[in-house]
Amino acid sequence: MDYRYLGRSALQVSPLCLGAMMFGGETDVATSQRIIAKAGEQGINFIDTADVYHAGRSEEIVGQAIAADRDRWVVATKFGFPASPNAGPNQQGVSRKWIYQSVEASLKRLGTDYLDLLYFHRAIPGLQLEEGVRAIGDLIRQGKVRYFGLSNFHGWRIAEVVRLADQLGIERPVASEPLYNIVDRSAEREQLPAAGHYGLGVVSYSPLARGVLSGKYAVDTPPPADSRVGRGDRRIMQTEWRPESLHIARQIANYAAERGTTSVAFALAWVLKNRLVSATIAGPRTEAHWDSYMNALALQLTAEDEAFINSLVPPGHTSTPGYTDPGYPVEGRVI
Repeated sequence: MDYRYLGRSALQVSPLCLGAMMFGGETDVATSQRIIAKAGEQGINFIDTADVYHAGRSEEIVGQAIAADRDRWVVATKFGFPASPNAGPNQQGVSRKWIYQSVEASLKRLGTDYLDLLYFHRAIPGLQLEEGVRAIGDLIRQGKVRYFGLSNFHGWRIAEVVRLADQLGIERPVASEPLYNIVDRSAEREQLPAAGHYGLGVVSYSPLARGVLSGKYAVDTPPPADSRVGRGDRRIMQTEWRPESLHIARQIANYAAERGTTSVAFALAWVLKNRLVSATIAGPRTEAHWDSYMNALALQLTAEDEAFINSLVPPGHTSTPGYTDPGYPVEGRVI
């Protein structure tokens, strides 16, 4: 395994990070455990979960699966989203109270006494970050957290957290976790450059655009019943389920086949070719999905491949002109 440094830290991670979002929900316990065991045998040492994935069940499954070999894994989890649909005002967000409560609960579910990497799961518009950054610094000093990172933070917020860390005398964040794939390259405009400038390793998510880039969807054909679209997944309908992306996915599948590979391997390899990226989170639902991801690590892309993708989606743009993710709205107009 060709491990990479996580930004400017001395921590080394596998370029594929095993995403555990499906574990405990769409993926049953036995399958989840098989995938984790197989990934470990293949040299994967980086796994990503969150406190809210299936109400904490994902963390429990991850903790049980890695218990016998805990220290070889780099375990990442997150805080910030509401703990449940009926969560109170202090059961979410970035207050010291909630961060401490969330971390203690994650430690218990994971069956460990430390977290390798703790992310702010999201930025909350209009909310100051100093209290949260101070709380993270205290958790690092207590030995409960080794490193921290920022998920879904715009470039200016990355800069602000770095400034606060320096001002407060704590370690800077080491990782930035943006959405980044061929049909949504918006992170290239300011999130990725900011992360690179401040020494954060990019750990991107949704490299397959929630499955659209797998090539399994067709523009005018009903989706497979066991797919995210077939199950009526709200987030894919809000985001990646766009005609432009479906057309591009078909072009990539044809191009990849001519290259003697798959659209899955090609899309993952394209993300990993960006030198700002330390790792990309690949979240399988099935063992076969995971097997298909591993092929990306041996695929070498060329300048011609890069030019082909640029012809489909220009750098810094999305497949759909004017598209933005409604889950993370543009903040620049306040009325």
